[in-house]
Amino acid sequence: MASILLSLSLLAIALSLAGSFVASLSFSNYSQSFVGVNYGQVADNLPPPEATAKLLKSTTVGKLRLYGADPAIIKALANSGIEIVIGAANGDIPSLAADPNAATQWVNANVVPYYPGSKITLITVGNEILTLADEGLVPQLVPAMRNLQNALNAASLGGKIRVSTVHSMAVLTQSDPPSSGLFNPALQDTLKQLLTLLKDNKAPFTINPYPFFAYQSDPRPETLAFCLFQPNSGRVDSGNGKLYTNMFDAQVDAVHSALSAMGFQDVEIVVAETGWPSRGDSNEVGPSVENAKAYNGNLITHLRSLVGSPLMPGKSVETYIFALYDENLKPGPGSERAFGLFKTDLSMSYDVGLAKSSQQTPSTSPTAPVTPAPNTAGWCVPKAGVSDNQLQSNIDYACSQGIDCRPIQPGGACFEPNTVASHAAFAMNLYYQTFGRNQWNCDFSQTATLTSQNPSYNACVYTGGST
Repeated sequence: MASILLSLSLLAIALSLAGSFVASLSFSNYSQSFVGVNYGQVADNLPPPEATAKLLKSTTVGKLRLYGADPAIIKALANSGIEIVIGAANGDIPSLAADPNAATQWVNANVVPYYPGSKITLITVGNEILTLADEGLVPQLVPAMRNLQNALNAASLGGKIRVSTVHSMAVLTQSDPPSSGLFNPALQDTLKQLLTLLKDNKAPFTINPYPFFAYQSDPRPETLAFCLFQPNSGRVDSGNGKLYTNMFDAQVDAVHSALSAMGFQDVEIVVAETGWPSRGDSNEVGPSVENAKAYNGNLITHLRSLVGSPLMPGKSVETYIFALYDENLKPGPGSERAFGLFKTDLSMSYDVGLAKSSQQTPSTSPTAPVTPAPNTAGWCVPKAGVSDNQLQSNIDYACSQGIDCRPIQPGGACFEPNTVASHAAFAMNLYYQTFGRNQWNCDFSQTATLTSQNPSYNACVYTGGST
């Protein structure tokens, strides 16, 4: 993404965004509304389906996406309440497109025997078809989807199970800035038919944004922070002046802009895949446990905050994290085999706060994301000697993330002393306390540090300390 000017007007943006969403949902609905995982099966060491189902039920994951229609895992999730996405393979498309009876047989084999005990909600037809080298499948995609939709309708499931197809970000020819997002003109005719079908059946446009790959193409420290939802100076969309503090929102909003440019702005966007690998080959930039934990953990927190994105404020897109397990048989660089949130022995690869036992009921305050249980004592404050410009950037970033910065506004308990340093200390600490109290939450481009000295004064109370 091209370098973009820094905005110092984030507080107004943040307060506007914060006031536009409602967080008064029960925790189970709160988490399950947005967070799913992909269950890739290119491996020879996966646990039994029953063990996977038990693992999923021990988490707050509410949705599972399969790349096929594995009957064993579909049956294992019966009566679990977990929503299931199933897939028709690329190789199925020609027969599904050519013969409505083939679509009927597919639905009768892969859906009817399991629904509604197994909560199938979406069928994805093919994977990244529009950007494959095999262009022969492109004209067959929409007919295949239409025949499957008609087969669902005939089985009285049309209003309950939707049909879509999954796209890579390469379906866009322009995405920077996000407001300029455009689809590949060569695909316009197919996309118009596809989007009309989606709109008519209230089905989503599903996309695979990967900030990991964006960082690999631009491996600067500031890009890493932007991709990992970590404190950064932000990037302003030169087309509309809106500020972006993370790559995920920028990529999703570019898709929204592309949909809007074709007149389909009301079609729902679903993120079918996104994730970060925990290891890779020695020549790969970015894979590490620390980065994977930061990306996935901060993504989940961002979704649960309901802040939304600059072009879609106040709501979170349904998002499926890639992946449930590492897949030891996948080809390609080492990172391809290391996206798993869990190991195949069912232990966590790293903790991103998905275990039910590690969660608390979210605050009903419209300005507070879910606050994890504190895991360390202390407060996050600016280092000595940091410039006011950098501290103002820290304030702007922290206050754009849905935390309550009203105490440092005029009349607030922490407004006096009215200095950038004092306001920054409050905002940076509240960000650190709200988003997990991890070391990377008190970094702010190496301008922050942890202290055991309570900075509270008079009526100005800093969250933190021992619990």
